[in-house]
Amino acid sequence: MKTLTLYSASSGFESACQLTTLPMGHRSHGLHGHSYFATVRADLPAGWAPFPGGEVEELRQRLEACVQPLDHALLNRCIEEPTDENIARWIRERLETEFHVPGIQQVGIQSMQHAGVDLDVQGMAHVWRRYRFQAAHQLPNVPAGHKCGRMHGHGFEVIMHANQDLAGATGRAISIDYDHLDEVWAPFHMLLNYQCLNQIDGLSNPTSEVISAWLWERIKPLLPELSWITVYETGSCGANFDGSNYRIWKELTLDSAIQLKRAPTDSPLRGIHGHTYTLRLHLSAALDEVMGWTVDFGDVKTLFDPIFKAIDHRPLFEIADLPDGDTASLAAWVLDKGRAVLPQIDRIDMYETRGCGAIVSASRDDTLIPV
Repeated sequence: MKTLTLYSASSGFESACQLTTLPMGHRSHGLHGHSYFATVRADLPAGWAPFPGGEVEELRQRLEACVQPLDHALLNRCIEEPTDENIARWIRERLETEFHVPGIQQVGIQSMQHAGVDLDVQGMAHVWRRYRFQAAHQLPNVPAGHKCGRMHGHGFEVIMHANQDLAGATGRAISIDYDHLDEVWAPFHMLLNYQCLNQIDGLSNPTSEVISAWLWERIKPLLPELSWITVYETGSCGANFDGSNYRIWKELTLDSAIQLKRAPTDSPLRGIHGHTYTLRLHLSAALDEVMGWTVDFGDVKTLFDPIFKAIDHRPLFEIADLPDGDTASLAAWVLDKGRAVLPQIDRIDMYETRGCGAIVSASRDDTLIPV
């Protein structure tokens, strides 16, 4: 199986900024500040890092050095108009030209807890914003005894992703901003919040997949730049829809010990250490029109559980067929084992700390939909 391996690193910085092109009365026109979070994902060639398995740490160090001039600084002194998009473009150019990071697939900037911008591999800027609504639902077509057949509720979360670079092509005079996304979302919040979703027209079987498609069909005419809709049913699982394809994911955490066998003898990574990993399983399949889902989240949990138990609270360096303890090796191992029991799994994200880790995908055309 041919796979695509991407390495991911992140770095935070505290900065002030002023967006002077905005109207005088806009809250971001005046001097203000954010706790920014930058992420880069790259398809790195063999031999780029000091040693095999050291790619994440090397990428993290270069990203930290790249953004260092922005930390506790006025961004306008480095970047003419420091919007999230322009900051991401500044970081990408600097990483490529000054820090010699090849194969960059994505650069993200998160300026607020629930909003940010992701530059894709073509350099297009996808603005995103997260919303939350409280609602009840039940799934009417599940087998008898299935817990989701009972009326229950969730604090649902929705992320709207919009391709800012398509704004001109669709006739909008200005690019997409967070306020515009708020305006588009507002009536849907009123419609969904504190409601029973089954009673809403078109949501008689309100799975995450059905909700994402329902939102897409209604938001796309209002926001032609819409890239994806992401629906979180819980904090650890949800669905994406891009108008054609469904993807779901299930997130787990594991606490495991590792050592990087190929690290230099004087490196702390060579010794036994450990992480609380974030593991995200991505699955892709056609929608079951009766059940309203691609794969039952309960089945994902049950079928993957033996693999999870083999790596949670374990010394991973004792697993015979795991070549090393770096996140790329771990993700590839999990993908191989996972696809044996769940063929719908086509991507594994494995993070040792927030934003730092590896992504291994069974498709070399993975669009890296952010979740």
